[in-house]
Amino acid sequence: MIRKAATFAGILALSLVAQQAGAKVSKEEADHLGKDLTPIGAEKAANKEGTIPAWTPESQHGPLKDNWPGDAKIDAEKPLYTITKANMAQYAAKLSDGHRKLLSTFDSYKMNVYPSHRIAAFQEPINKSTYENALNATLGGTDDPAGAKMGFPFPIPKSGAEVIWNHKLKWRGEAATRYNNQMIVQPNGDFQLTKIIEDVQFDYASIQHPQVLDNDHKQFLRYLSRTVAPPRLAGTFILVLEKASTGNEGRAAWLYSPGLKRIRRAPTVCCDNPYEGTDGNQFYDQVDMFNGALDRYNWKLVGKKEMIVPYDSNKIAGKTIKYKDLARPKHLNQDLPRYELHRVWVVEATLKPGTSHTFKKRVMYVDEDSWNIVLVDDFDNRDQLFQFQEGHWIFAPNIMASSTVPEVIYHFDSGRYFITAAFNEDHPIDSTVHFSDDYFTAAAVQKMTTK
Repeated sequence: MIRKAATFAGILALSLVAQQAGAKVSKEEADHLGKDLTPIGAEKAANKEGTIPAWTPESQHGPLKDNWPGDAKIDAEKPLYTITKANMAQYAAKLSDGHRKLLSTFDSYKMNVYPSHRIAAFQEPINKSTYENALNATLGGTDDPAGAKMGFPFPIPKSGAEVIWNHKLKWRGEAATRYNNQMIVQPNGDFQLTKIIEDVQFDYASIQHPQVLDNDHKQFLRYLSRTVAPPRLAGTFILVLEKASTGNEGRAAWLYSPGLKRIRRAPTVCCDNPYEGTDGNQFYDQVDMFNGALDRYNWKLVGKKEMIVPYDSNKIAGKTIKYKDLARPKHLNQDLPRYELHRVWVVEATLKPGTSHTFKKRVMYVDEDSWNIVLVDDFDNRDQLFQFQEGHWIFAPNIMASSTVPEVIYHFDSGRYFITAAFNEDHPIDSTVHFSDDYFTAAAVQKMTTK
């Protein structure tokens, strides 16, 4: 069994080097995939206590459109226990700094913890390509993966940056249209709703048109968002071509403002610049929990740890919940989230000397079964917990992928919190869409605005 003792101790001896070029693993290591490890690198076995079960993968089913999150058996369960301010010390070792702060600050905050399930699975082409990637993929510095194709690039990671690239390049279907409803919630519970429609083409994690990520093919997704409400923001477009690199070789972005009536290059669609229309409540690199370039940080793979995380969050993501049901004073309506005990990879990102970011340190917790980031503790330059990101994990058996819906960012300085990626009152992700080759271009966006 590979690194068995280190896994349960929470520290991986092979991962203590914070910054090094990623290396291919040996065939002996890769052959653990599909045996004692799942095809994408998680431990198949239950934990010693049986509180985290063995992996029981879900099979593919459901339509590619109008498929709401849900699992009748899981959704009918009752909580095993509830964590509150009064009993949080009993569970503190399995809680993030962000959850401990919320529990210790607000008497009304609670976490309902349910039985754990491990159903995440992927289509066979993703599994097969992940095995090949283990043998062939490398990571130069922090932002130059090469030799990877279609699947997760680093299923047996040796560095923190490799874990984050698994998150960034995860399979999410061929293409998608998503309703992204965002709420800026004030300390008294009042909120402002912004409605965005997003189109995405996944160029790297594509079964239909796979290509090797290398120096000639760095682009891994294309993205276009259109804001439809409120009126003051309606008609804003953001176009992004996401590439595996930094600076001018990395993300290319354009912004269309209805006030200017033209589309222009937007060099600030990165890092800790505020996402358009969020009033500073979300940075661009906080979208999808983290989606920025990695080069401003040193990345340390701390190891694997058992943590209580938001998981199987079908209720909070589903159509029976209204947006007004989500918002409560100070924090999310904690009757809605579901929490489970899972193994996660812990990655620490520490700001490099000579670079700048609002966050001096970020601690990311990454689900072992899906490579989704589910929690992030964000620390400021005084080493104080400044923000906390919580991604509510759901599994989509129709495409055999997972995501976090909704995502929440708590701002401890202002008392506000920000909800994003909610689609409760609209439609779930549409994975039937097809986009023409020229759809994700500045010229195409300019034409859309004149119709």
